[in-house]
Amino acid sequence: MKYIKTLLLVSIVILSSCSSVKVATDFDAKVDFNKYKTFAFYKKGIDQAEISDLDKKRILRAIEAELVAKGFSKSENPDMLVSIFTKSRERVNVNQSNFGYGFGWGWNPWMWGGMNNNVNVSQYTEGTLFVDFIDKEKKELVWQGVGTGALRIQNREKKEIRIKQFVKEIVSRFPPGEEK
Repeated sequence: MKYIKTLLLVSIVILSSCSSVKVATDFDAKVDFNKYKTFAFYKKGIDQAEISDLDKKRILRAIEAELVAKGFSKSENPDMLVSIFTKSRERVNVNQSNFGYGFGWGWNPWMWGGMNNNVNVSQYTEGTLFVDFIDKEKKELVWQGVGTGALRIQNREKKEIRIKQFVKEIVSRFPPGEEK
């Protein structure tokens, strides 16, 4: 029974870690982020992202929704520009578990059972989304959020949900000092 509880706990941790997004941010500590009230997308930077135009639209809609929810407004004459960049790579996880059972100390010629070796191999794509906020006046990067996580997407609806999750986790840490 203890073995089943341990296996269940490990499975939950593994499954939840696969669905999470790891986020890191960096920013210019000398910038007053309270001065930013409006934004627009930086087309030149976004055009360089090596993903489909459909995924770019999904990401930009998600960023816009998150920024509007934080009180920012989209503008033709913005305070800051928003750009994105993406990377992906194939990852392989190999997990081995050994379960032995028997009785007695040391080697026992009457040992019942034996060793059970399980090797689980899984392959997935790990995606990284960079969200950059650029001071329009100075044309300088002032904040960058980077989200990394597994991309196991079987259909369009799940892809949309995963993109929103990535963006929400990243943008939730902007502006600095207002992290969740």
